Amino acid sequence: MLTLAGSAHSLALRTEGPFDLSEMMAAKSPSKALPARPASRIVAFAVAAAIAMPSVPARAQTGSSAGIPMIRDAEIEQLMRDYTAPLLRAAGLSHQNVQVVIINQNVFNAFVMDAHRIFVFTGALKQSTTPNQLIGVFAHEMGHIVGGHLSKMRQEMANAQTVAIIAMLLGVGAVAAGAKSGNMDMGNVGAAALSAPQSAIIHSLLAYQRAQEEQADRAGVRFLTMTHQSAKGMYETFKRFADETMFSAAYIDPYVQNHPMPAERMAALAELVKTPYWDKKDPPELQFRHDMMRAKLFGFTERAELVLRRYPLSNTSMPARYARAIATYRFGDLRSAIAQIDSMIAAMPDYPYFYELKGQALLENGHPAEAIAPLRRAVQLAPTPALIQILLGQALIATNNLQMTKEAIPLLRAAVAKEPESGDAYEQLGMAYGHIGDLADADLASAQAAFARGDNKTARELAARAKMRFPVGSPGWVRADDIVAFNKGKQSPLRIGQ
Repeated sequence: MLTLAGSAHSLALRTEGPFDLSEMMAAKSPSKALPARPASRIVAFAVAAAIAMPSVPARAQTGSSAGIPMIRDAEIEQLMRDYTAPLLRAAGLSHQNVQVVIINQNVFNAFVMDAHRIFVFTGALKQSTTPNQLIGVFAHEMGHIVGGHLSKMRQEMANAQTVAIIAMLLGVGAVAAGAKSGNMDMGNVGAAALSAPQSAIIHSLLAYQRAQEEQADRAGVRFLTMTHQSAKGMYETFKRFADETMFSAAYIDPYVQNHPMPAERMAALAELVKTPYWDKKDPPELQFRHDMMRAKLFGFTERAELVLRRYPLSNTSMPARYARAIATYRFGDLRSAIAQIDSMIAAMPDYPYFYELKGQALLENGHPAEAIAPLRRAVQLAPTPALIQILLGQALIATNNLQMTKEAIPLLRAAVAKEPESGDAYEQLGMAYGHIGDLADADLASAQAAFARGDNKTARELAARAKMRFPVGSPGWVRADDIVAFNKGKQSPLRIGQ
């Protein structure tokens, strides 16, 4: 299930009326996917953003409080965990709960903003042709985490601000003294003193960040070597960025860049990446999963004609079939999509995400009862099924069958235990409790859903009502009270009692 976090609606969009994928090329696509943009020239440690936003919630927000447009998907997130797990062990970060957060932007970019999350853009996932290219990006970002670059940059900022304040006070004093004495020269010196520190501080901070980028490159290559992986992917990625910026680099002041100049960086990397594993290839099964991930993203986020252009009918590979099946169901031909998905299941009966796709297609086209069986199978097969459990719970509730609704409740509670900030899970849980007449738990789950989406006002109102329904001091009352009393800086109150 590929969804925007914080939204109950899948990225999969449909037009009315069945037609073949080849016919869709003439139809106007209703897709809300972002238009393709040129590749970003930055694979960045996001200093500027980190200064502006010292902490970013893992949850996405919607509506007027919209935040980072994140994508949630069980298949892609499992692949990201498999990519990062060896590197995390090598970097000594295994117990730090570092997660990969996927941002729905069609540019090649990745960055860290704290020691627990690596943000990667869908453009990076779609444009990386091999696992090793993406793994190299993750290795570089882990270099920033291990180097403590974020906290060091904040300290550097604090030091710079202190210097700036002192310099500005001296400048103000000189301006005032010049005005009092009528000495214009002294006034001009004071004015210069006011402006000079800003330029010097900016240059100092950028130089500091350039040094951190070089350190992250070195650390990333070290982690790849420790895990017996090639650094070729990292080199290829930065080489592409260097080639894109080489022409403009001749006209750029190297002292106002937050990354090393392209030629210098590639010269340094060329020496670093000469490890014994340079020619080591990604395992075929990992390359296959990478190709499937890219096909899934293209199928869900691109217009039908672009999907068909990238994956023409003459391409009978599994990734191509995957992308076409997704696009077919997105744009309205459910019968053809199900036939395509069933043929993929027949070819790979133990691949959990084909069953998930079938269930999602059926559920979103108004067939919740038919969606249950494939979703049950997907839950059985998937190594981390929490997101699929949420979809299964939604299908069970949508049948309007009381017994199935009761079955959905423990399933959703198990899912939120693994995904404690999933607004979708809490929303479905609230609906289930409402259907069985448990109004206290319905209000609490709805409050948790609102909180997960950043609507704290609604969350507090619903939690206050839930408190009135629960016995004072009961687990439900305590959880509702945590939401009512929540203030910024406290630990998130989203949790489920056993």
